[in-house]
Amino acid sequence: MTTTVPLTTDKGRAAGKRGKQGSVSRRFGRALAYALLVVAAAAVLVPFLWMVSSSLKHDNEVFTVPVQWIPHSFQWHNFVDIWTQIPMGTYLKNTVFLSSVITFLQVLTGSFAAYGFAKTRFRGRDTLFFAYIATIALPWQAYMIPQYIMMQKAGLTDTYLSLILLQAFGAFGVFLMRQYYMTIPDELCEAARVDGLTEYGIWARIILPLSKPALASLALLTFVNTWNDYMGPFIYLTSNDHWTVQLGLQSFIGQFDAEYAMMMTGSVISVVPILAIFLLGQRYFIEGIATSGMKG
Repeated sequence: MTTTVPLTTDKGRAAGKRGKQGSVSRRFGRALAYALLVVAAAAVLVPFLWMVSSSLKHDNEVFTVPVQWIPHSFQWHNFVDIWTQIPMGTYLKNTVFLSSVITFLQVLTGSFAAYGFAKTRFRGRDTLFFAYIATIALPWQAYMIPQYIMMQKAGLTDTYLSLILLQAFGAFGVFLMRQYYMTIPDELCEAARVDGLTEYGIWARIILPLSKPALASLALLTFVNTWNDYMGPFIYLTSNDHWTVQLGLQSFIGQFDAEYAMMMTGSVISVVPILAIFLLGQRYFIEGIATSGMKG
């Protein structure tokens, strides 16, 4: 009995060759993408690493050329001296207070307004929403002076209330939350209305518990933006006791010279809380941003 051995055809060999080439191309593309990400991450980290390095130097070593990444002698006492040279504790406390209050109010007002734009129906809803969102394109410098005049006439300059009132509402927060709410089925709200829940109850008991990623994203973005804000406190806060940490760092700039090493030390200290908050909330932040654009 004769056994027939199947032969590999030219067509099969060609298909196998193309498959191997495709696999090599995918691996190469993945390696190239990782390399680009590493380069991008290094570019982002270089300023931060320079800041940390400068915080451990003498003033005359900060701007040396070429850059001296590792100090000859580490000035660890900079992180101790800064607390006695300026009221760093007061500045941090003021910054935490302002950032926390403004973040809470923006999350509250933004989520509530977004519910109205996403889950209730009224005449002109979409037109009003787009008109409100269009204010994002208006630069702050365009209405900075009228705002200051209003606060001055109300006697609110050099008070935290001026900054809180001006930043308690944000169009970006409304947009972010509204986009996320659009991904929640309308049937849930309809069923709740049938069961007798008011719009306030639906927002508080159904929508908010389902929106934790978006709420965390908005809270993180608002907190970081308020923490790093310089122009707002610079314009409205004149008393040293009210200064935030961003204003406090200018204490190291004199008329004829500046203590650059201490400025870098203060900058490192001010970055640490933001870094910790971001690392703790990055899972919710990424999830909230990724899902907020799923449905328009």
